Amino acid sequence: MALAPKFAGQAFSSSKISPKAVHTLELYLDYVCPFSAKLFNTLYSSILPSLPDRYPNLRLIFRQQIQPWHPSSTLCHEAGAAVLRLDPENFWPFSAELFKAQTEFFDENVVRETRNETYGRLAKVAGKVGVNESDILKLLQVSDKPAEDGSLNVGNGVTDDVKFLVKASTNRLTSVHGAVEGSISSSFTAEQWEEWLGQNVK
Repeated sequence: MALAPKFAGQAFSSSKISPKAVHTLELYLDYVCPFSAKLFNTLYSSILPSLPDRYPNLRLIFRQQIQPWHPSSTLCHEAGAAVLRLDPENFWPFSAELFKAQTEFFDENVVRETRNETYGRLAKVAGKVGVNESDILKLLQVSDKPAEDGSLNVGNGVTDDVKFLVKASTNRLTSVHGAVEGSISSSFTAEQWEEWLGQNVK
């Protein structure tokens, strides 16, 4: 699946990549899913550091997969969309920080705070990787007043981006060149990732 330029921060690839010969591995990940965290953390810490040199013709795309049965999932992905808007180069580092803090955004840990309070904590996560917290918060906060034209329920500064991300996601874990890739598991170790990449990225 193609990647809209405004979401380019979701891609991780070598600067040596040739646009005419690219393997694309799409990872459908949710910030509050433990299995997504396991998959992301293994890739981010063990595979991504050497990926540009070892697999220069591979591009990874982090597809934001909102799981609506966890209300905070939407809020976390809105924060990701805000980072993409303001500082796309820090999208992957932000995602790593958010996965580290994942349990802080589980249902039980957000139920007693307002939506804007949760956004405040998410902005602090973005701040840890150098993204301006107040700029993130400006995009995320929802007003308690009607819009100038009197309309209600207008969302926040990334609502339209999140709508697009939801339409682009298809409830799958991984895909290669747009086709579902069922052989990849969230339980893959670094060694299993190396084996899979060695067999499938040539």
